[in-house]
Amino acid sequence: MESFKIAFFCWESMYAERVGGLAAAATNLAETLVKQNHEVHFFTRGNIPDQTVKGVQYHYCRPAGKNIVDYCDTMSRLMVEQFHVYDRSCRFDFLHFHDWHPIQALHHLQNRNTLLTFHSTEYGRNGNQYGDWWEFKEISGKEWYGGLIAKRVAAVSATLKREVMQLYNIPDEKCDIIPNGVVPRQYRTEIDPGEVKKAYGIHPYAPLVLFIGRLVYQKGPDLFIEAVRQVCQYRWDAKVIVAGDGGMIQYLRDRAKDLPVNFVGYIPDSEYIRLLNAADVVVIPSRNEPFGLVLLEAWSAEKGVVASDVGGLGENIDAFVNGIKTEPTAESLAWGISTMINEPWNASAQGMRGRKKVDRLFLWGPIVLRLTDTYTRISA
Repeated sequence: MESFKIAFFCWESMYAERVGGLAAAATNLAETLVKQNHEVHFFTRGNIPDQTVKGVQYHYCRPAGKNIVDYCDTMSRLMVEQFHVYDRSCRFDFLHFHDWHPIQALHHLQNRNTLLTFHSTEYGRNGNQYGDWWEFKEISGKEWYGGLIAKRVAAVSATLKREVMQLYNIPDEKCDIIPNGVVPRQYRTEIDPGEVKKAYGIHPYAPLVLFIGRLVYQKGPDLFIEAVRQVCQYRWDAKVIVAGDGGMIQYLRDRAKDLPVNFVGYIPDSEYIRLLNAADVVVIPSRNEPFGLVLLEAWSAEKGVVASDVGGLGENIDAFVNGIKTEPTAESLAWGISTMINEPWNASAQGMRGRKKVDRLFLWGPIVLRLTDTYTRISA
């Protein structure tokens, strides 16, 4: 197999600045490319010296700016300066940009073999909620421009592909679907669920419902809290843990004052894995979800999942086979959660079938083979 020299441009990674699922997706892509005998240089943010981790060469910059758009433009300029240093000695074959943050770098390097992967869109993240906000328009404009000048475009789901084609007039033949993947062994561990529950003041036999994610409108945590209110009318023993942080935190705390909900905030990966393996059901109540990495993580831990029937969640879950799909409403989510905790044997069986689907479709090795096929089409 031919070996390529590839440059990644991404504003987050697993080993420095980390914000959301993009860090895990881009980092795992890079590491799997190295395993398949490619050379990868990863240009990103970080307040640490450059380093090589699992064969991937990380080059960090320290941007600043008066707002997020200015910050990312500065980051792009610094990335390009670093890129030219390494490009002089051995020219890169492909340049892979992730989301809108490094679009200005794509602008400066647009004459090269470039791929832009959409992991989400500004419209999807915010919808009409911030439609008149100047940053919404500026970021959406950058996404349109990136789709225009990139040699090829990728999206992480068929739903997201349709979204970027509709929003930004990207031709069908220019856009590929490259899904996210997961490393299952990182999320499945042998623990005593009862001991983990007791550490949070929960009875070992009480059903534990887990939400993990950013507490923002897109992720639907407010829908989740209202669903919990309905569930608790019939299952007084149900307990809930909300892991994550975000702008809606105080609103959610106020709404859940009379509910058995424990807001644990941002937690390290090790604690997330303990909670994931102790939970009886994982809920993903997103209003918009281009892919939904939490789904693969829950399946890796063989957990039953209740998720909104949107985006990648709706595409990947087979209803009542490996999860329950609901409308993104409190009433529908409450029905799904109640169904899962009232039939724990069925929840367990669905989780195991989800794990089988992960092994069949969402391992990084086969996904990266699809990615390198897309690379070769850039220069064809």
